[in-house]
Amino acid sequence: MRFFSVSCGIFVVCFYVWGSLAAQAADTVSVIQARYEKLRSFSATFEQTLTHKESGSVEKRQGTLLFRKPLLIRWETARPHEETLVVTDREIWNHLPDEAVVYRYPLELVQDSRSIIQVITGQAALTKDFDVRQEERENGLTRLRLYPKEPAPQMVEALLWVEPETGYIRQARLVDFYGNTNEVRFIRFQPDAALEPSRFRFQPPQGVEVEDRTGSSVQERELFR
Repeated sequence: MRFFSVSCGIFVVCFYVWGSLAAQAADTVSVIQARYEKLRSFSATFEQTLTHKESGSVEKRQGTLLFRKPLLIRWETARPHEETLVVTDREIWNHLPDEAVVYRYPLELVQDSRSIIQVITGQAALTKDFDVRQEERENGLTRLRLYPKEPAPQMVEALLWVEPETGYIRQARLVDFYGNTNEVRFIRFQPDAALEPSRFRFQPPQGVEVEDRTGSSVQERELFR
């Protein structure tokens, strides 16, 4: 009888804690979505860390990210991995200077909530597409763990670090089917930056080969990694 009472007590405590954490997660998600509904644009510098689970290799990159609604993107990484990715209102351009090639892709490749660019720009449908759990704070940031309701090879789990006062996402880590991680941390973040439309246009450099992949959903490589 005593064992039953203790077990019931533990169950009640666990249920209470779980319910409290679920409520906190829902509140945090509401703050994030309200913030990004009002946000029109931002500019940021970032550090990206790519970790390959099987080999243990770690690759670091630095770059800049410009964002303007609805989903205009200019992503540029510096040496030793120079790359420019521009998402316009009609297509995606991916320029790899070291390979002297430009790929042109259809917009559909960045319109999935499980893509990292949707997550770090605050455009992913958190309530609709993910189960969200709130964890302890880390370095003053609220940490959320996301599980996509429909996992995909590029994402089976994600972590977000969010400013509790503003709702801005300052760091995100995506885990793919193989356990590889793609982490982006904003070093500088300027909301509602004045960004001219010309920043989201792209003209392939003269003499560089252009491979048009807009007629299919086949990528030469996974974007934003």
